[in-house]
This record gives sequence, structure tokens and C-alpha cells, in this order.
Amino acid sequence: MKLWQKNKVSLKEVEQFTVGNDRELDLQLAPFDVLGSLAHIKMLESAGLLTKDELALLEKELKEIYRQIAEGKFSLDEGVEDVHSQVELMLTQKLGDIGKKIHSARSRNDQVLVDLKLFMRSEIEKTVEATKDLFELLLEQSEKHTDVLLPGYTHLQLAMPSSFGLWFGAYAESLVDDMITLEAAYQVVNKNPLGSAAGYGSSFPINRKMTTSLLGFGNLNYNVVYAQMSRGKSERIVASALANIAATLSKLSMDCCLYLNQNFGFISFPDELTTGSSIMPHKKNPDVFELIRSHGNRLQALPNEIMLMTTNLPSGYHRDLQLIKEHFIPAFKNLQACIGMTGLMLSNIEVKKNILADEKYRFLFSVEEVNKLVLQGMPFRDAYKKVGLDIEQGKFSHTPSVQHTHEGSMGNPGNDAIRRMMSDIIQKFNFNQVKIALQQLLS
Repeated sequence: MKLWQKNKVSLKEVEQFTVGNDRELDLQLAPFDVLGSLAHIKMLESAGLLTKDELALLEKELKEIYRQIAEGKFSLDEGVEDVHSQVELMLTQKLGDIGKKIHSARSRNDQVLVDLKLFMRSEIEKTVEATKDLFELLLEQSEKHTDVLLPGYTHLQLAMPSSFGLWFGAYAESLVDDMITLEAAYQVVNKNPLGSAAGYGSSFPINRKMTTSLLGFGNLNYNVVYAQMSRGKSERIVASALANIAATLSKLSMDCCLYLNQNFGFISFPDELTTGSSIMPHKKNPDVFELIRSHGNRLQALPNEIMLMTTNLPSGYHRDLQLIKEHFIPAFKNLQACIGMTGLMLSNIEVKKNILADEKYRFLFSVEEVNKLVLQGMPFRDAYKKVGLDIEQGKFSHTPSVQHTHEGSMGNPGNDAIRRMMSDIIQKFNFNQVKIALQQLLS
């Protein structure tokens, strides 16, 4: 069954090529297709395109399909092109001609659009929850290791003393900025395209603000042409936000791979969280972090892939957009898995104490010695030159301690302020409004 089919059947090779992986990917859109249809038929009844009795019958059957989806009992029949066709087929099998009325004032174009936006909205919420958990873990580890010193590097050369408190906290604050971009992407997604039909609206007296409210959208995509233009653009914007989180995880993973290396030896993990070698019995490989790093790098390529698919398309719908789903839909689960595995690893991390007691790290304290001379009244340039000469002549001596008190430093990392920033961003998503609307739609 195909919603667009009339009498002639497409050549088999054409059908296989154009459908691609849509059948498999559409299973992830199935619950959202039902939600969009529930809102659509309520609006159709209000516009006089369905009777109250027809609405009641359609609602009952759609809710039954939704239950089947939730229980994992929903599938696409052989020969059915996509989830939209399957839902309409099931309604028609149960209700006859009433089932065929569900597509009035709607195109598969805006149907796919609303499914994707509802899907993105749901997956963004899951991603926010997972990121929030990792954020809290990072701050907990930061506060636990405030006074544990760690070498800081620039150009991958020894630079200045740092701390594990700063290191964990840095990635926590990085996630705050990542949430800012994800919240902006959410605002783009949280607009209702339903009613734009094929991209040029409908002659039926539909009420688009009604479906906006029923589905818990924050606003409308008003212009029907732009509603269609938003496909591809919305995914690219969301993919860019996901890529920011992925970049944070990739950098953290690279640090962990380095710090676990025996030449650094700053951290360790239980044996069951690392892997061994087939011939080298001493190996403890950071495979989890290596895979997070690679998944993260692949996710960072996704926005560019979507941009290249859409950059030279004119306005209106084009089948090119279908291919975006193949890498975009799985991206959420991939990222969420990476966030979860990062949390598992960092929950079991062991941090080495007294790292900087090793003589090879003595020059980390050169800036501290320069600053001591400046505090005694020596001009900075003279102090810098003196300490530099002492190092060259083998006369450098230091005290292996630091006294940093300014905002964001080792002694005052600002974790409470960072936690408040994250809380403020998460509140802006207003997920509860969506939950209430969808619960009412399904009740």
C-alpha cells in the first residue's frame, strides 16, 4: 500500500531504490505518527470534516495502535511503504471508508514533518536528561578531587599546575554551553508544521493553532512554504547541537586515553571496564573511551553531511530529504549511549594522588615562583627573566603548592555558579508542557 498510488505500479527496481531504509527507520516514528493523527482528526471534526461518531471511532483505533507500538507489537505489513500507509491501512481494515478520511487536509509531506519534529522533541528530552546526569557526576567528582593536583599542558608540553577538580569541572561547564545550543535547537523544532500539507496549504477551513495546542508545540511554522523548507534545516540545527555534546565527550575521552597511558599514569579503572590483548598479558586498553571518541567524531561530521545534502535544493519538497533520516535518526541513540558509557567510566575512575611530587614536574611551578617575586615588588619582566635564568643554570627551586583564589581557579572553581547555569538552561526547555498536552491527547 502506498498513499500516493493510483492504478499504475512502479517498476520493482524503482520502488526498492526509492523506499530504501524507510520501512525500518519509520518504526521509530510510529508513535509520533499516531500522535499527529490524533491531533489532526480532532481538528478535522472541529472543521466539520468528520462527525463526532467518526472521530470517536478513529480515536479508539488510533489509541489501540499506539498501545501496540508501546508494547512492541506493531510492524509494517509486506508491501506497505511506510508507517503512514500502515496506520491508514489498519484504520481502513477496521473502520472501512472512515479510515480513509484521516488524510483529508494533509499531505505525506507535513505528516513526515510533524512525525520528525515530535521524534526530535522526544529524543532531545532524553538527551537532556542523560546529559544532566553526566553533568552532576562531573561536578561531584570535581568537588571530591578539589585538592588533587594534576599537570596542566599547553602544546602537550608541561605548563602549570592544575587539579582534577578543575579538570572534571571544565567538562561540566562545557556541557552547559552544549545545553545552550541544544535548547536553541529545541526552540526551532518545537514549532508545528501540520497543516502546511504539500507545502502550499489547504483549501479546507483547518485550524492549525488547534493542532499546535493539542501536540504541545510552542508555536507554529506559520508560512506553509517555509514549513517545508524547515525539513533538513531543523535536522541540521539539531545535529549541530548534538555535535557539540559529542565534541565535549570526544575531548574528555582523549584526555582519559592519555591519562591512563603508563607514561602519564594519572588515572586507572577496574579491570572489568578495560580490555586486554590477545598476546600481551599486561594490557589494559581504554576501548570504551576510544569508541566514544570515534562515535563523537562521527557525530561531529553529521551536520556537514546534512548541509551537503540540502545546500543546493530549491524550495519545496525533494526526495533527497529522505536520506537524512538514515544517519540522523540513529544519532540520538548513539550519543545517548556515549553519554551513558562516559558516566559509567567516570563513576569508577581512580585518581592518583601526589602526582606533582615527581621531580619531572618541578618546572610546572615556575610561574608560581615568578608571581612570588612580583608580589615582593619585582617588575614582572625582571622576575620572569630571573626565574628563566635560574632554570637554564640549574638553580631553580620551588615550593610545590599553589594559592589560587580567583573565580574559576583551583581554590574557587565556581561549581555552584556552573550548577545554577545548567539549571537555568534546563528549565527553558519546559518539557512538562509537552507531557501534559500529549497525556491529554491520549486520555
